[in-house]
Order: sequence, then structure tokens, then C-alpha cells
Amino acid sequence: MPPAPFRPPTPERVLIAGPVGDLEALVEVPAMFAARDIAIVCHPHPLHGGTMQNKVVHMTARALQERGLATVRFNFRGVGGSAGAFDDGRGETDDALAVVDWAAARWPGTALTLAGFSFGAFIAFRVASRRPAVRLVTIAPPVKRFDFDLYPAPRAPWTIIQGDKDELVDYATVVAWAASAQPAPRLVTLAGGEHFFHGRLAELKQAVQATLDAG
Repeated sequence: MPPAPFRPPTPERVLIAGPVGDLEALVEVPAMFAARDIAIVCHPHPLHGGTMQNKVVHMTARALQERGLATVRFNFRGVGGSAGAFDDGRGETDDALAVVDWAAARWPGTALTLAGFSFGAFIAFRVASRRPAVRLVTIAPPVKRFDFDLYPAPRAPWTIIQGDKDELVDYATVVAWAASAQPAPRLVTLAGGEHFFHGRLAELKQAVQATLDAG
């Protein structure tokens, strides 16, 4: 018999204690979750409309859930129901660390996946050098807008997913940066993909899942 179709989990709305107040979050635990793997997914820039409901963030979380991972999406400080105000990446990194630590306490002993889109990719990249993770997925990392080189390359297996027609993040710059990183990440190019992956979300989901399937 063919496998039963995936049923999206019912989102659980929670408040997580952050450095400057509560952080609004959505926890989604798929039926096949075996208390082994969790993922934190970080959203794009708060000052440009980024929230945990962003379609790329949502699709990334769905891709992970379909592979059995419980996911936590959350709003950075000052977004939605999260307390505080934008802090140019510094405070947002502390927010993400608080969410990682909350998830580790809720599911002790689980393996951590970090993922992020655009500004969220920068935050996930920073967190990967401060918390042990089994993988890092950075989608359209804004390497010209934020100085990734100030922080060490992650030790965890690391994948970059990048559209080559991205109007906000220069594809050639991302390729050069990836080639210079040690250890080098796996670079997945979505030919014709724009920054928000309009019309390409299904391919993005497949790329995220291929990262998990590769180990």
C-alpha cells in the first residue's frame, strides 16, 4: 500500500521567555516525530515585513516536518506578539539562542537542525557557532548586507540554497563566499529562482528535503 499522505501538524502557539521579554512562537510536531530531531527556523528581516509566517519560512518548516522533525518558528523581538525592538542582528541572535535552549529543554537529547531565510539565514549561521547542531540550512544568505566573515564557519554539515536570479542577494557573491568557506558548504542552485522563490516553493521544499536525505 502507498504511504498515507502527510497531514500537517496542528500548530501550537507558545510564548518563549526571551532576553527582553516573551517571544511568540509556533511549534509543529508531525505524527511521525520520534523525539530525535528538532529544527529552529528563522525568518527574514523584521524591518522589511519578515515574520514567522513568511511563505519561505513556512515551506521550509513543512519540508522538515515531512521528514519527521518537530519545528519551531518564532518572531524576533518587536515582530508580532514578541516583545522588544529590532537590534540589527545582535539581539535577534540572542532571541534565537533562547529558542534553541527552550527547545532543548522541551525535547532533551534531540539533534538540532538550524535553518533560516535571508536575514534569518544570517542569524542561524551565527547561532550555529554557539550551539551544537547536526545541520545548518541557509536560504538566500545576505552576504553583502551582513558580515558573515566575522563569525566562524559552522562545524555542522551546511547547505546553502540560492536562486541565481535573486534580485536582493547577488548570486555570484554567494558562490564566491561559499567557495572561500572552510569547511565548504554544499551549494544548491535553483536556476531562475528569485529571492522569494515565486512559483518555486515546491522546488525549494525538495532542496531542503534533499539536504536531510543526504545525511
